[in-house]
This record gives sequence, structure tokens and C-alpha cells, in this order.
Amino acid sequence: MRPETEEELAQIVADALGPLAIRGGGTRAVGVATGEVLSTAGLSGIKLYEPGALTLVARAGTPLVEVEAALAAEGQALAFEPMDHRGLLGTQGVPTLGGVVAGNVSGPRRIAAGACRDFMLGVRFVDGMGRVLKNGGRVMKNVTGYDLTRLMTGSYGTLGVMTEVSLKVLPAPRASLTLALEGLEAPRAVAALSRALGSPFEVSGAAHVAAGAPRTLIRLEGFEASVAYRADQLGRLLAEFGTWQRIEDGAAESWRAIRDVSALDGAGDVWRVSARPTQGPVLAARLPGADAVYDWGGGLIWLRVPEGTDLRAALGDFGGHATLVRGGAATKARLGVFHPAAAPVAALEAGLRARFDPRGIFNPGLMAPETSRGAGAA
Repeated sequence: MRPETEEELAQIVADALGPLAIRGGGTRAVGVATGEVLSTAGLSGIKLYEPGALTLVARAGTPLVEVEAALAAEGQALAFEPMDHRGLLGTQGVPTLGGVVAGNVSGPRRIAAGACRDFMLGVRFVDGMGRVLKNGGRVMKNVTGYDLTRLMTGSYGTLGVMTEVSLKVLPAPRASLTLALEGLEAPRAVAALSRALGSPFEVSGAAHVAAGAPRTLIRLEGFEASVAYRADQLGRLLAEFGTWQRIEDGAAESWRAIRDVSALDGAGDVWRVSARPTQGPVLAARLPGADAVYDWGGGLIWLRVPEGTDLRAALGDFGGHATLVRGGAATKARLGVFHPAAAPVAALEAGLRARFDPRGIFNPGLMAPETSRGAGAA
């Protein structure tokens, strides 16, 4: 089913007799959703873009590339740098803006600018009864008091089908410079990243790729003179770790590779682990032979392990959460995609789903802890 209007979508949902699997561009098939496919690809197009107000309103099925092209023409960008999952997951199709919001998909710049959720201004969606709701709009007892933009961002289509999103955008960086260092072991690399992030030099990317030849990257962005000054100061601050190479041109591809976790393409299960930065190398060491990519200064760890590995059991109780992003259907069924939520959080999530989707027709069986745990969102 591929509705072309919000009204058509609402009617489809209202008339649904069974479960619906919500799909945007089909590129982010992380969870296991069953039911008849309901595509939002027909709900496409930028409705309003005001560069002077740093505001964009677009329909949920709008291809992300269309949004990024419109912003780039005005020297602006989505500051949260959303990941493209196609390489990692081996999927086809075109990423959509609604898919980004549904997964709260945020890349390396999250440590400086914030996550997708932080840039959401408004949302329109169809709930499980076929009603059209919008942020702060329709006055209804069962939605009053909810921050709908935050509820929908990271809900993975379990609360409603988004039709339109409103976002704050930011000017694109005028200049960018990356400091790179080869050969650091993960604990030393995370220590260097932590020191950089704790400095006053406004780091916008801090990552370490341990898969293959180890490489540590720190990104600085802004006005050219400011970037040059901060790079000098940061190089001195981090001198004990080694001699850092300065890359002014050509680093964009390296950051896209980190954003998309390209080092872990290929065979094997891939897990996304959120933890305290200092825990990352310790956790990876519990999985001998695992390939790792550390982003967000080490707070986000991507791990590639042999197929079928119960990574949560191997890591134990570490205070964070682990999501099975790439794995076979049998492994996902056995281990679950999302980290089991604590009982109070699980009860809250169940209550939200019962309120917005009382018939339980949206992506049944798909658990999305990001609905209520923004700190661990994608």
C-alpha cells in the first residue's frame, strides 16, 4: 500500500484488519516488523523551506538526498549528520526524511550539535485508530501533555505513521580540518578523544577505527581562522599521544565512512553499543576477534562479531544497551533486536503504545527503547 495523501493514509489505517509494517525507503531494516507493507514513499516533497528562519518542513517520504540538496544550495545542512545504512545492511532503496526521524538517526556530529531529536520542531502523524494528530495542534484528551515530536522521534513506527516533519537546520561549516593519528590502541585512542572533547576547542567529530589498521580522527569545524587556531592548540594538547597529521582536504570521505560504519561492511553480525566512553575498549576486549569502530568519543561502539553471537551475554551488565543492527532472522528472533528495557521503562513504553496504537497494528513485535530513552537513541 502506497498512499499519496495524508487522508488516504488515515483511511487505510482506520480500515486495517491486520498488522501493518511501516516502510519509508526500505533502507533501515533494523528491526523485525511483520504485516502488510505500508509505504510512506508517496508522501513526498518539501512543503516549506525558509533559509532565513533556519526552518524546513517536508513530508515524511521525501528522499533525504532531496532535502540535503535543497539545504546545500543555501549553504545549510542537517547538523546531526544522519547515517546511511545501505552499505552496512546491504539494502537498496532511497533513505527518507521520515526514516531518519523514526530512527533518531544521528552521526558523528551528534557530540557537538545534538541528535536528530534535538532539531525537531513539529510532526504530523496518523495514529493506530486512523486519526491525524500534530504537535500542539488538535486538542484531544489522550494527547494533551505529550511532547509528540520527542515521542515520535526514535519510535521506529510503533506509535504512528509520520506524514510530515518540521526541522531546524543550521549553516554548513565554512571550514573543516581533521587531525589524524595512526596506530593507537583503543584505550589510548579513547583517552585522546576524551581529552580533546574535554578541551575548549569545540570538537565536532571524535572517532577511532580499530577494524583493520587503527586510525584515530578528530574533526574541527567553523571559520577558517578559528579552525586553524584550534588545530594548533589541540595538537599541542594531544602531543603525548603522537604526531597528528592535519587533513584539510579529503577528510570528508573518512567521516562519511565513520558515519556509515563502512569498516564493518561484509559478513558477520553488527551490534551498536551505547556505553560510557571509557568502557568501550573494556567491552570490546570481552569479545576476542571482534572488529570495532568507536564514535562519539567512544560512547558509541560498533562491533562486528561472528554470526549468532550473543553479545549481550558476553558483555554482561554494563549499564548501557546493545542493539543488533545486522543479523540473520533466526538470530534476531532468538536474541531480540533491541536491548530489553528495565521494567518501569517497559511499562511506560507499553502504555504509550496502548494510547497511540490501541489495536497493536503498527510494526507488531518491534520494540523501540529509544521511544522513551533519548540518551541511547540512534
